[in-house]
Amino acid sequence: MSQIHRIKGGLIDRATEISFTFNGKAMRGHPGDTLASALLANGQRLVGRSFKYHRPRGIFTAGSEEPNALVELRKGAAQEPNTRATVAELFDGLSARSQNHRGSLEFDLMAVTDLLSPFLSAGFYYKTFMWPRAFWEKLYEPAIRASAGLGRLSMEEDPDTYDKGYLHCDLLVIGAGPAGLMAARAAARAGARVIVADEDFVLGGRLNAETLEVDGAAGADWAAGVVAELAAMENVRLMPRSTVYGAYDHGVYGVLERCTDHLASSGGKPRQVLWRVYSRHAVLAAGATERLIAFGNNDRPGVMLAGAVRAYANRWGVAPGRRVAVFTNNDDGWRTAADLAAKGVEVPAVIDTRDAPAVCDVPGARHVRGAAVMDTKGRKGLRQITLTDGQMIDVDCLAVSGGWNPNVHLTCHQRGRPEWRDDLAAFVPGRDLPLGMVVAGAANGAMTLAAALREGRAVAERLGYADKGDLPRAEDEPRDCAPVWHVPQSRARAWLDLQNDVTVKDVKQAHQEGFRAVEHLKRYTTLGMATDQGKTANIPALAIMADCTGRTIPETGTTIFRPPYTPVPIGALAGRARGRDFRPYRLTPSHRWAEANGATFVEVGNWLRAQWFAREGEKGWRDSVDREVLMTRGSVGICDVTTLGKIDIQGRDAGEFLNRVYCNGFATLAVGKVRYGLMLREDGIAYDDGTTARLGEHHYVMTTTTANAVTVFRRLEFARQCLWPDLDVHLISTTDGWAQFAVAGPNARNLLRKVVDEAHDLSNEAFPFMACGEVTVCGGMPARLFRISFSGELAYEVAVPARDGNAMMDVLMEAGAEFDAVPYGTEALGVMRIEKGHAAGNELNGQTTAHNLGMGRMVSRKKDCIGNVLSQRPEMLREDAVKLVGFRPMDRATGLIAGSHFIGQGDAATMENDQGWMSSVAYSPSLGHSIGLGFLKRGDARMGEILRAVSPVHGREMEVEVVSAHFIDPDGERLRG
Repeated sequence: MSQIHRIKGGLIDRATEISFTFNGKAMRGHPGDTLASALLANGQRLVGRSFKYHRPRGIFTAGSEEPNALVELRKGAAQEPNTRATVAELFDGLSARSQNHRGSLEFDLMAVTDLLSPFLSAGFYYKTFMWPRAFWEKLYEPAIRASAGLGRLSMEEDPDTYDKGYLHCDLLVIGAGPAGLMAARAAARAGARVIVADEDFVLGGRLNAETLEVDGAAGADWAAGVVAELAAMENVRLMPRSTVYGAYDHGVYGVLERCTDHLASSGGKPRQVLWRVYSRHAVLAAGATERLIAFGNNDRPGVMLAGAVRAYANRWGVAPGRRVAVFTNNDDGWRTAADLAAKGVEVPAVIDTRDAPAVCDVPGARHVRGAAVMDTKGRKGLRQITLTDGQMIDVDCLAVSGGWNPNVHLTCHQRGRPEWRDDLAAFVPGRDLPLGMVVAGAANGAMTLAAALREGRAVAERLGYADKGDLPRAEDEPRDCAPVWHVPQSRARAWLDLQNDVTVKDVKQAHQEGFRAVEHLKRYTTLGMATDQGKTANIPALAIMADCTGRTIPETGTTIFRPPYTPVPIGALAGRARGRDFRPYRLTPSHRWAEANGATFVEVGNWLRAQWFAREGEKGWRDSVDREVLMTRGSVGICDVTTLGKIDIQGRDAGEFLNRVYCNGFATLAVGKVRYGLMLREDGIAYDDGTTARLGEHHYVMTTTTANAVTVFRRLEFARQCLWPDLDVHLISTTDGWAQFAVAGPNARNLLRKVVDEAHDLSNEAFPFMACGEVTVCGGMPARLFRISFSGELAYEVAVPARDGNAMMDVLMEAGAEFDAVPYGTEALGVMRIEKGHAAGNELNGQTTAHNLGMGRMVSRKKDCIGNVLSQRPEMLREDAVKLVGFRPMDRATGLIAGSHFIGQGDAATMENDQGWMSSVAYSPSLGHSIGLGFLKRGDARMGEILRAVSPVHGREMEVEVVSAHFIDPDGERLRG
């Protein structure tokens, strides 16, 4: 009973009825309906409000070019705004709501802006909201933000999943209309791997919306037969509900496949998949889009494109109105009138701008020759049209046809420019097509069915895919067009971009104000910047612009199109990269051990590292970290440091190569020794530090910071290949190949003696500080041992093959049980490095030099290295430069704040008085108070001075004392013991 506008025919399943709601009102439809066709069937003409003036809007098209019928689908977390009702496939239980109105759809309070339209013309936002200046943040911006926008987000996490994938084919066919199906069948029969992608859920293109015949059968039946043949072939992949949204370099295309949008529940499957398709060739058979004619009040609900009205009648069995007039400047509009009349819909008149005989017989319709529609009545639904000859005709739907534009969008994605064809009054693809692309059918200007079939087969043959079958028989339907873009007799506003409320007057005003380039016109008026990207509005607007300038349309030019062809959801672009999978993460070799032993993990670059190990009875993370620090300094601690970058460097010139990339010397490093090194960028700024061990005559192992592991390797490869290709040196990253553990504390040597095989002497004399060597552990397992310390304690780092890392952690903890060994995480590691005064990421922040870090003497004057010359610039060596020093609070109970700025006693806290900043802070359980590292002007000469550490962000300040950065064991006796 609710489907009052259903008529006979259509491709829907009338045997099954499904229910849905629109703005809470229950309605009925059938499988095969779109939301738009179901709304029209239920008599719902008003579906939304326009963006700027909040004028009533109805369904205007039947495809992805729809500018008006944007709705919110589903409820709760699954709510999806800005969905075009014309492409939303109806399913049982679908909930849809109109959007962009305050109050109800019928009585939108924001419609008051339509009364203010004289003050809100093109570019008004550039001319207003500028005075008084203080009003912008307090009044204008809040008001604009409250009014702007279309749909609403649920502000809940999207419950659906999205995916990405890769496909390869010999031929990608874009569009499954007559031309696309012909090209696909020919290529498939020739054995090519074919992918057919079409944005519709029923393949066949316009054949499903027409009464045309192919080989004596209905066009839709012929298309269904070809689709069935293709579906049975193993070398063909059919992709309905898939939009090719972008054409990229090297034959790569972006395709959005809507897998479960048409279902009430995704059932655990991806809702959408973003495909990257690699093709040898592509056939663009995307068809054409009908354009409007601008006349007074042509935006009322009930004014539709003629091809859409015909589609609703033929494909969905829906009459968009009871009395439908047709307004056309071309032969195609007559077919809409004929098809409607054949289905029993009253067509009171066909208004043709041409003074020419009727194209076909339309029973009951008056033929109004050489006239045009100049105005309409009926704010929330069309009631009457007024013609230029004064006639008034009562109608509830007006089908408008201003001609058809080939869908050239994908041909422009690599800077190709379309070319104008006078016989079509439209742009067609230009000569600069993306590599491997050919265009066929209506997209190439072949606007008749027979021509489209011929072109589809011809392009396949041109690509080498010959089809020996007969060419299907079809007629070339009449397609004559006399371009009419605007009805100037109308005094009412005539609309071009229905979604953004751009009128003919706006285009003319832009011209008057000097915005005469098409790119400027677009941005000044917002023409074509809506979700439909000007698919229906661009050409009429360009024609009006051309008329203003006295030039032709091709002389005026056109904007070219960019991806995406239709909007792509952010969720699809992200794919599975959300939540924990937002970016790839890596696990250390001992991750399973750490997980089983109460570790809390933290992201360090793309690694998950143990941050601390909580124990029963501890009240918070500070208790855990303090315990780990004290137990390590008191006996022995173990930390997984696998994440440090490891680069294997070999070759006769490996030593010379290191000499050139480090600022300090490495040519004299002895075999079996390790040296700390600092690297500079080309501009003299320090960017990474680490150690390099010499394991053999021509064999070195470099260690980098975790954060810079990839950067350092890339820079080294650049230096090897581009700067010094004559050097005999080879690099390989071995970060993943070795699990490495720091064993630190007074009992570190005692613990390792139980793990390292007895053949290796670990005494202080045989294996002193900064020694290294290849050893065996656990009865013959190959390993590497380095005596280095970043904690200030006697410490070693032992490396074993990564596959044995988890087991090695077990072995180390078991061997250390008698010494009360403790695992420690990155927080304790950070505390101990600050206590020892080691620079790390906060200090190597891309702004500091060796001079700032107190390492100026490391920059050798006896050799050259990357960054050496520029590091000697006077500005880099100023006497009042900031220097890395330590700080402790005068009130030991006060915690320091990283990022605080140092201000002299009695000085105002301003940038002019800023003397430096606090880079790293920690609570030192060894000292019992907070400590910090930071940079202070002439800091090395100001020991004992009292300053104020000011943090404007926190609104706090405190007095601090300048001290040595080496809070623990400044002479290094522990690490050498």
